[in-house]
Amino acid sequence: MDKEHWQKKGEGHRSRLRDRFLLNGLDGFADSEVLELLLSFGTPRTDCKEPARNLLQKFGTFAKVIEAPLASLQEVRGVGPKNGFALHFIRAVASYYLKERLRGKRYLHSSQDVIDYLIHSLRGLKKEVFLVIYLDASHAIIDSVIAAEGTLTVNTVYPREIIKKALDFHAAALIIAHNHPSGSLQPSPQDMKLTRSLYLLCSSMQIQLLDHLVIGDGSYSYADNGLIADIRKECSEILSSFC
Repeated sequence: MDKEHWQKKGEGHRSRLRDRFLLNGLDGFADSEVLELLLSFGTPRTDCKEPARNLLQKFGTFAKVIEAPLASLQEVRGVGPKNGFALHFIRAVASYYLKERLRGKRYLHSSQDVIDYLIHSLRGLKKEVFLVIYLDASHAIIDSVIAAEGTLTVNTVYPREIIKKALDFHAAALIIAHNHPSGSLQPSPQDMKLTRSLYLLCSSMQIQLLDHLVIGDGSYSYADNGLIADIRKECSEILSSFC
């Protein structure tokens, strides 16, 4: 009887949360309440209030809970495989939505949407990921593709494959991006070398490399900080020496 009582009480609480969301969206929701509803997708008949609070206590913020690896989530008391799956699925759906929303939009008018997508997709990862965004002649976004994972150098990112994909897409321009798992936004010497190599190769194929974005605790734009202009000048001097 007690079990039935608490189950009905939990169902009533979740029902009230759902009604609040349907009425006003997430306005006024605490992070723990949002997590509680997400967890309930995995275990709809279980009281998820305490596991939601335990997640916030362990990871600190809602964003860090969503970004946490599945194994780390399941270390939290009250969070099992089904709850962990629900949180990971929500993150994957959000990333997919942000990516799909970019298709066809002009980069110059949607640069913040691109940053939002990259931050959501790349921040918090434990390994480096190198991503390429392909654009047409009007700088409308065609697609984004992960080109490499792991330690990123000129030897592990294959420019030939990036250019081949650009030709397949009939792309006229590229934006490249990668994450720093440390959170640092400072471009490394390897980052600069890789960017120069890609810029030079793109130039020889009459493809523009518009920017290189670093994702860490925020985002860093090579173009906004004058590095693309510096690389353009260096590459122009190199190309002109062959003429």
